[in-house]
Amino acid sequence: MATTFKTFMNNDTVSTRTMLHEAIPITGTLVSGTYGTFQSEENIRNFSHGMFQSVYDYPYLSSSANHIFDITVGYHSSSALQDSGNEQNNKKMNIYNQMAQVLVGYDTGSNVRMFDEDGNFAAGGDKMRDCVFFTFSRLLIKDEIKKGTFNLELGVSGTYNNTNKVNLFDDTNEFKERISLKDTGAENDYRVNSPAGEYGILYASNSAGNPLDLGGTAVSDTAQPVGLIYYQAGVAVVTSSALMRASGERGYLSCSVDVFKEGSETGYTSITGSLTGSAISASADAIRHRIYNVSFNNTTELNSTVYFCRANHNEFNYSSNPTYLSSSKIFVKENTLDNPVSYITTIGLYSADNELLAAAKLSEPLKKDPNTELTLRVRLDY
Repeated sequence: MATTFKTFMNNDTVSTRTMLHEAIPITGTLVSGTYGTFQSEENIRNFSHGMFQSVYDYPYLSSSANHIFDITVGYHSSSALQDSGNEQNNKKMNIYNQMAQVLVGYDTGSNVRMFDEDGNFAAGGDKMRDCVFFTFSRLLIKDEIKKGTFNLELGVSGTYNNTNKVNLFDDTNEFKERISLKDTGAENDYRVNSPAGEYGILYASNSAGNPLDLGGTAVSDTAQPVGLIYYQAGVAVVTSSALMRASGERGYLSCSVDVFKEGSETGYTSITGSLTGSAISASADAIRHRIYNVSFNNTTELNSTVYFCRANHNEFNYSSNPTYLSSSKIFVKENTLDNPVSYITTIGLYSADNELLAAAKLSEPLKKDPNTELTLRVRLDY
């Protein structure tokens, strides 16, 4: 137990913050096809409430399974897709409203805002009224997704492999043409007007083939905002029009209208048909089987406080160990004229009322006598 304490001064402590990043690749084979056949994947979990679908890295009943992300869809009450006759119509509107409340917030009239393509609510602009939501696990994103690293690659070819039920991940069919949704330039251009933190804009670009070349005219990547990525929340919001054919309302792709496969070999539909005529789990199946790759860098914020423990020449030259003294004499001294000597093995950090909070062990004892001064650096990470 310590008997001598030394108070830290302002120059004895310094706080730092370090951002650690880890690359996270999620391949399409893992999302659909690695564990089972279409609609029977063991790593895909649908719930009785029917609000979203969860994706795991192993069969979800396994103790080794880790949750990767969720997929769900929703639309606003003002969307052209909204209709009381649509399957799960109310659930889809509730999902949109719930996500908008958390990620976009309210306007001055206490109304839930709609997702805005450029994040500028004052200027109006295009609204995303029907969306696909990807909610990534905290296990993957850690504290946040690193800005400028997000990439969601989707297969948008009009053809679909309806015979190879074992391997749906086929570069010659649904993935022959692909687009990438990236937060290009988000390192320096992101928004902060969200209650969920910072977010960037997802732009569409060609990844394979030329699905963005409408009528032979190439479309500028930066001119095609198709979604939003919320970095701290770990949520990607993609407008449904990013997956519409060129003739659709604000559609960006030149793929066939029969883009999605939801069930039987003849069960093809468009993104609009999927959002209106299918259950959320079926829409999630269709969208999931168009995912070619997802990648981003996560961020772990490591805060540190460094304590400089200074032992001046006239300090800590005596040990508090009971064996240091024998018959009131310093046991380690062979001659009465010798300087006192001690060996530092442990540094204790104490509260203001002298309660031990943390202890740091040295790799080897350090000799301390009146002829030496020491500065020991102790780092506390949290």
